[in-house]
Amino acid sequence: DLHAIQLVWGYFVGINLTLWIFFFLKGEKLSKLRTTDRPILQIFRPAFLVCSISSLFVGLTYLPIAEATAIGFVAPLFITAFSVPILKEKVDIHRWGAVVFGLIGVIIIVRPGGNFWHFASIMPLLGALFFAIFQILTRLLSETEKTLTTLFYTGLGGLGWSSLIVPFVWVVPSQIHILVFFATGALGVLAHLCMISAFDRAEASLLAPYNYTKLLWVAVFGYSIFGDIPSIEMWIGAGIIVSAGFYVLYREKKHR
Repeated sequence: DLHAIQLVWGYFVGINLTLWIFFFLKGEKLSKLRTTDRPILQIFRPAFLVCSISSLFVGLTYLPIAEATAIGFVAPLFITAFSVPILKEKVDIHRWGAVVFGLIGVIIIVRPGGNFWHFASIMPLLGALFFAIFQILTRLLSETEKTLTTLFYTGLGGLGWSSLIVPFVWVVPSQIHILVFFATGALGVLAHLCMISAFDRAEASLLAPYNYTKLLWVAVFGYSIFGDIPSIEMWIGAGIIVSAGFYVLYREKKHR
């Protein structure tokens, strides 16, 4: 019913409403939340999140949800690649090999030249690329910024950036659409809070397997709601991508 860009805008509307309720219940003051030592980074970081979600939503318009999600799993591999020029980290040949191996998994899923291949196949990959940059900037901010401050700017900045482009695709939403906006926003905030809470309590290497169970959830929901049956190529490619992701985590833990 709605363009992917408008869905992104509605998502951030829901996120901001949920965040303001959350901040109010916690007794957080606006003057405290907006205090930041890196305002430029806080403002531009949400733009990459908007681009990431927009790319994924455009892909979901044309692709089965399981395939689009599997392609998005290459984000940790892109983070490995970007950590060299941005974070000045050293990445050994083993982790570069994992990045290449993961991209092979993507090629297996999208099958260039086959029936599955068209422009939308590249959108989840672009989404993963933008999300990797977003995560790298998040890591930079985590050195000096408070979690709730970054969460505040994520919601507000995401709404601001998406509001710049939504007029070009605007359709008057129905009451059901508005409820969906609020619901997705609330789920988004809960997901972020759960992730923040998890990383406060456990190492990334321990939490990574739980993130990959997303593929099982979308396979179930894709079949039960949309009638999508994941292809054998999707499972093979997803297995390669997940294996590459685990190898990167293994090398990072061994290095530490």
